[in-house]
Amino acid sequence: MLRGVFKRMKKEVLSNGLTIIFEPKKVNSVVVEIMVKVGSNDESPSERGLTHFIEHLVFEGTIKRPTNRDISNEIEKIGGEFNAYTTNERTCFHVKVVKKHFSTAVEVLADILQNPLFRQEHINREKNVVLKEIDMVFDDPRFYQWVFLQSTLFRKNPARFPTYGDKNIIKKLSREKIVNYFHKHYLPNNMVITVIGDVKGWRKEIEKAFWFKKGILPHTSREKEPTAHKNVTKIEKKNIANTYVSIGFNTVTKGHPDSYALEVINGILGRGQSGKLFTEIRTNRGLAYDLGTQNVNEISFGYFAIFASVDKKNALLVKSLMLKELEKLLSVTKLEVQEAKDFVEGAYYLELEESQKIADQLLAFEQAGDANMLKDYIRQVKEVTVTDVKRVIKRYFNHYAFVMLQGK
Repeated sequence: MLRGVFKRMKKEVLSNGLTIIFEPKKVNSVVVEIMVKVGSNDESPSERGLTHFIEHLVFEGTIKRPTNRDISNEIEKIGGEFNAYTTNERTCFHVKVVKKHFSTAVEVLADILQNPLFRQEHINREKNVVLKEIDMVFDDPRFYQWVFLQSTLFRKNPARFPTYGDKNIIKKLSREKIVNYFHKHYLPNNMVITVIGDVKGWRKEIEKAFWFKKGILPHTSREKEPTAHKNVTKIEKKNIANTYVSIGFNTVTKGHPDSYALEVINGILGRGQSGKLFTEIRTNRGLAYDLGTQNVNEISFGYFAIFASVDKKNALLVKSLMLKELEKLLSVTKLEVQEAKDFVEGAYYLELEESQKIADQLLAFEQAGDANMLKDYIRQVKEVTVTDVKRVIKRYFNHYAFVMLQGK
């Protein structure tokens, strides 16, 4: 167990509205990660993919570092790691370096988020890169199955649209539209920065580098997904060897009291090779190789999914077995719940041995309300009872979206 983790966490807000979360950790490295509170769910219909595109584009050049290589080499020449990602609800940029290079990590992040050039030549080139990335998602059913599921599961919440956006919109993006969107969302009072490591003077370093002024926060309207009243099935044929099946259920947002019972359900059904789904579908029947569960809780939506890759002839049988294992949870035992809670606790602490994972979790909880919620995560999981599991199954698992990527 990570004794004392988060007990010394500090959170401060600078005069320009930038929030800093510092978690001391006695390691040789330091992770600096910054979250911009904008994701694909914040896009209008004419902006689909713009958030993800800007995540790419800020790496292409700044006033001080005019090329992509100038930026990446600043971190890589000292053995560091540098990357970013976009979700439905946030954009994150992170650097990991040896702690003596902390100031470099902060300064480079500050540079790309305050001084991007957005040159037309960079925009034109990056359009081709992003369009190829979208093609790659469509070509790989392991990725595309999640796009297919979310587009089927959600009717109102913009999570039904893929994070990477619309190819036709990306092709037509103008520099003016990109710059306006950037200045609308990339504000210090719309950002949170985490520092995980054994460094001193972190506030002063960040305050010096992130000098830009606060702005008017964009209005964000996150539409709640209505309760489903019927099952939905969609099948798409693809030229692939395997068939991919997924069942999704609308559930709850991050920090909701029922989210902890859903974590336990995830532990009962989907953990490793001892989860009930693996045991029944793969070990006992040999019907699948890759299968599992996923519990997703974000700030405006949540869903629980079961997935497997199977032979086409076994797809409907596997679907029925998935639903049967869910139904069996109405008779779940105290031992099964306890084992799942132990699994969640163990997996959680092992994950948080990685500084990058700590940064991600702190930012996700901060966006959901308060990073301090992470301190109570395991306590909340430990309080889940057999009654809670049965109640959550009855409440959220009545209607589903079933999708199938049908192979040959």
